[in-house]
Amino acid sequence: MEHHEADREARTVVLDRLRAALDDRPKPPPVRRTYRRERPAGLDPAARFAARLADYDATVLRVHDTRGLLLGASDLLRQAGVTRLVVPSGNRLSWLSRLGAELVVDTPELSRDEIGTIDAVATGCALAVAETGTIVLDTGPDQGRRVLTLLPDYHLCVVRADQIVGTVPEAVARLDPRRPQTWISGPSATSDIELERVAGVHGPRTLHVLLVG
Repeated sequence: MEHHEADREARTVVLDRLRAALDDRPKPPPVRRTYRRERPAGLDPAARFAARLADYDATVLRVHDTRGLLLGASDLLRQAGVTRLVVPSGNRLSWLSRLGAELVVDTPELSRDEIGTIDAVATGCALAVAETGTIVLDTGPDQGRRVLTLLPDYHLCVVRADQIVGTVPEAVARLDPRRPQTWISGPSATSDIELERVAGVHGPRTLHVLLVG
């Protein structure tokens, strides 16, 4: 505790000195916030969201009722060869067991080694962004801990159409900044210095989305 207090005091001293040194400098102009805050009228958020995700090499399947949800989930899991999934605690995703999949529930909390032996995870989401094709998780009841979606190689995410907002500013306004957030735009990938694309660096290499509604 004493070390933390000393660190905070030292940081405060340094910041105070920087502010004093810059006090006579011209103040920066205000940031212009002319970017679009809401989706254009007439835009179908679900259609735009699906199109954006497809650009990222994610698979999106839209369904409209419970029967479609079950058939769609079964089809996606079969495509991926998935028979065993880790799911958050609670029963929000217990319907997946009706498809014959083995569900490994995160109760009690699984170790990272245990999660690492399971190739797939299924979750819901907090919301999604149409303009960027982004899914946001905030550790809600149907999402679980962040680690659950970072270690498995396959992620099945259920997104309701009424969870989709048009733009990032709309999403930020709805989210609770105190909750840990994971923003997902397609399967995990990055590029090295030679622009060689590598998949699965920071999370699942395969993202399947069930869009309901």
